Formats: sequence, structure tokens, C-alpha cells
Amino acid sequence: MTTQHTALPRRPEDLAPLIDHTLLQPGAGEADLRRHGEEALRHLFCSVCVNPVNVPLVAQLLRGSAVKTCSVVGFPLGATTAWDKAAETANAVHHGADEIDMVINIGALRDGRLEVVREDIAAVRKACEGRVLKVIIETCLLTDEQKRTACRLAAEAKADFVKTSTGFSTGGATVEDVRLMRETVGSALGVKASGGIRDWDTALAMIAAGANRIGASSGVALITGAPASGTGY
Repeated sequence: MTTQHTALPRRPEDLAPLIDHTLLQPGAGEADLRRHGEEALRHLFCSVCVNPVNVPLVAQLLRGSAVKTCSVVGFPLGATTAWDKAAETANAVHHGADEIDMVINIGALRDGRLEVVREDIAAVRKACEGRVLKVIIETCLLTDEQKRTACRLAAEAKADFVKTSTGFSTGGATVEDVRLMRETVGSALGVKASGGIRDWDTALAMIAAGANRIGASSGVALITGAPASGTGY
């Protein structure tokens, strides 16, 4: 995919299509998922992003709409094998996932075992062929050079996006990291900012730095100005 610069949203309805409305907390139940899906349909968010076990319900809720079903894979540690991640991806796709947000093998990247990381991403890419793949690099655990390397590996494996964070580690998205990632991938890949984005101004700052997708559990707060609740994602 080729990603052009995203214009800064001026109205809530301009921001909504860039938001992955996210619900990844382990205690989320069916009522929470249904509410999240209804919010996404009402505000026309880009997707609802959930854990794999919740993909069937969310896909059913969103069926026939323009809102996509997104599943995380290898989440949140990235510390499963490439085979496991591919199997998890195939299962999510089978149950209706339109997009996959995978966590890379962070330890292998930090060790410099780049072929392991490359194969990790490639396995998931193959398992979700024809669907959008976002690669979570967990920027808070990496040096700037490691961030650039992770972005290049994602591009080599033909991912569609690089993504800053899980929102479950030691930090979330920063303007500096989004800018670095955009500079590294150019217009070839999308950049998704996620983790700690809870208000309109923060979302706009991420987009100005180069993000063209926002992951947030506070999607409604972002576009309505209502107080955001919780921490993390």
C-alpha cells in the first residue's frame, strides 16, 4: 500500500475513520464488547480491535457495515513462536478478522537476531494474506536504531502498517516515535499510534507527526470531548 500524508482532522467525523476502537482488557465481557461495537457503528470508526477469543462476536456485530474487525496476535508480549502466531492469525481470519495487529519477537530484535524477526512477521503475513497487517514494535522497549530496524523488517515482510505500542508495557505512543517511524517507512506503509491517546489534541499531534491510524480504547472521548476512563490503551 502507498500511504499519503493524512490531513489533520477538523471535525470529529474526520477523525473517526482513523480510529481503531480498542477493547483488550482481560475482564471485558459480552456486554462490554456489544457496547464497543455499537459505539463503533454509531461513530463510524475504522475498526473494533479485540483479543482473538472475541473476534467471532465482534465480527457478527459488525457484519454488513463498513467497520472492520481487528484481532491482536501474539499479544501483548510477542513471546510466542512464529508458528503459534500464524496459527492464531489463521484462526482469527477464519472467524471474521479483517485486520491483524501482531507483536514482534521483541527479544530477538533486541538481540540482533533479525532473521528470527523477519520470519516471525512473514509467517503472520502469509496467514492473513489479503488482509491488513499491522506490526507492533513496542517502541518503549527499543532504541531509536532498533525502532528503525523493526520498521524496515516490517516493510520487507510486506506488512501494511507499523504500530508503536501494545499499551500494556512501560509506555505508549509518543510524537517522537511516530515521527521516526514515518521517516523510516516513508509513504510505503501506514503508521499506527497507540497507547495512552485519550484526547483530541494528543490524537492530532500523532497525526501531525505522521500517524494515519489511531488505536485507542477512548475512541468516543477522542471525538466527543467526554472524559476518558482507565489507563493503558
